[in-house]
Amino acid sequence: MNNHASSVLVENLVKKFGSFTAVDRISFETRLGEIFGFLGPNGSGKSTTIRLLCGLISPTSGSATVAGFDIGTEPEQVRLRIGYMSQKFSLYDDLQVVENLRFFGGLYDVRGAELDERVKWAVRMAGLSGREHAMTGALAGGLKQRLALGCAVLHRPKVLFLDEPTSGVDPVSRRRFWELIHQMADQGVTVFVTTHYMDEAEYCNRLALINRGRMVALGTPGELKRTALAGELLLVECAPLEAGLAALRGAPEIADAAVFGSALHARSPRAQSAIAEIPAYLAARGIECARIEVIEPSLEDVFVALTRGEPLAGENSQ
Repeated sequence: MNNHASSVLVENLVKKFGSFTAVDRISFETRLGEIFGFLGPNGSGKSTTIRLLCGLISPTSGSATVAGFDIGTEPEQVRLRIGYMSQKFSLYDDLQVVENLRFFGGLYDVRGAELDERVKWAVRMAGLSGREHAMTGALAGGLKQRLALGCAVLHRPKVLFLDEPTSGVDPVSRRRFWELIHQMADQGVTVFVTTHYMDEAEYCNRLALINRGRMVALGTPGELKRTALAGELLLVECAPLEAGLAALRGAPEIADAAVFGSALHARSPRAQSAIAEIPAYLAARGIECARIEVIEPSLEDVFVALTRGEPLAGENSQ
């Protein structure tokens, strides 16, 4: 694997629909064999970015190359070299497993002995040996998902785009799917994935966090947890919870607070003084504080701070 080669290079990419800016000056680079995650709330610009990079729509300004080809001037060359899979699994339910695979192979001009070999590989990969002639519509969700992946990579693409690929699939199938993704990355395929699942985001080599069309953080999952949040994170167990949340959001030592399970997570620029003062602050408002301590932030904490529009560490206020 050549980690220094760029498979996707994006520079100041902009996409406007009328007066609305869906993608706002995004820049990043991915390497061969990298699993690159795109994380952001609905409407943040993730899917629009993928459509741009797949050569399906043209950028308003800026540039990007995918597998060495320009998305603006050579979209057909881009589309021949990528695989694409969405949460809708673009399969034909009224075709057999093997018919779907042969159809998608034909779209990418995979023919003859190579097609036969790739179809056999995809059947094994999807765990469908012995069910080659089953109707696709009758498959369970996890099998259908792996068949869709087989269709997307039948032509050995250099870059694979996965747009919310595990939505609605059971946890065991999701884990099996991610094992396949890692196998492909090990073979040098760059995997570009959008997800809403925080545990899946942890599987990515690097993550770009996008909000309102702009990229607001980029790094490994570990880097983002260490550096993306301003201040330290506190776990606060209190009752009643909703009253505690409202009170903490007005507390002088607290920058932000949110509900996490049966407790609160609060960000503080001065954690130790907050730990000393918050229990009395809550008690004065009729709220019992059972526990308060500094904890390590999760990706979900980073995501919540991002989507609430709070400033992240390192962001300026322009």
